[in-house]
Amino acid sequence: MELQRDVFINVIYKAAQKDKDIVFLTADLGAKALDEFRQELPGQCLHIGISEQNMIDVAAGLSQMGKKVYCYAMAPFATLRCFEQIRVCLGAMKQPVTIIGVGVGYGYDDAGPTHYATEDLACMRTIAGMEIYTPCDNTTTGYIAEDSLIRPTLRYVRLDRKALPEVYSNPIGLSDGLFHAQGSKVLIMTSGFMVHTANKIQEKLGIGVLDIFRIKPLAIEALVEAVEQYEHLITLEEHFLAGGFGSAILEVLNDVGINRPILRIGSRHHYYFENGGRNYIHELAGIDEKSVLNKVEGLIK
Repeated sequence: MELQRDVFINVIYKAAQKDKDIVFLTADLGAKALDEFRQELPGQCLHIGISEQNMIDVAAGLSQMGKKVYCYAMAPFATLRCFEQIRVCLGAMKQPVTIIGVGVGYGYDDAGPTHYATEDLACMRTIAGMEIYTPCDNTTTGYIAEDSLIRPTLRYVRLDRKALPEVYSNPIGLSDGLFHAQGSKVLIMTSGFMVHTANKIQEKLGIGVLDIFRIKPLAIEALVEAVEQYEHLITLEEHFLAGGFGSAILEVLNDVGINRPILRIGSRHHYYFENGGRNYIHELAGIDEKSVLNKVEGLIK
């Protein structure tokens, strides 16, 4: 099964073969799809080294020269380490650079808190003009990559580290940045890796699942139409609750006058140094399938 990052990079590589203005920057992070990119287009695939902040500065300069720039690094280093550079050099200057962060949430489960991306969404949401995407499979990832070529803007794409099962066979209907799987009574709104957890719960309880893969800007009309069909609303995220996915949903629904109780499920506000894999970290954080299932059943009762 192909990794999300290889899917995304391959789309950009094929486009770069025809468009010499496309430039791909990497901060010492490899990928199978990058090998051919580097070899065939060395002037368009630049290795900046372990210096993510400099990568953003270089991207800003290239973008001002008219280049179509992509930055690629581990999610916490591409965002948290580079927050000031992204804010000043890209956000304030309105530079249409695509930042690709790999290993969101607890994706680097064997590396500890330094490599976890449990605050990146909260930080990137505050950047003016920033779009944010978290795909749950390769179909959606490819759709986002194609859209980045057609519609240049400042965006942050949050990719999983490991291969995920396919959820969609066709990107048609994903233009609003969300996809609704119908159910009864309860709606879980989520994105990325947690879509798969939500889908397992849907199979057991027959609830609805709303995959909101474009977290900013939210498709307000489509979101409202979906939530109005349900008695109970839940947000689920592999991220701290403070400023995260659930907060984004609450803010938008409040602003349009939908004042309904929403159960937010996210990682406990704690840094985990334990080893044992992603599922184990999820158990500690309270976002594993069993923990989420218990909370959903409790809400229904």
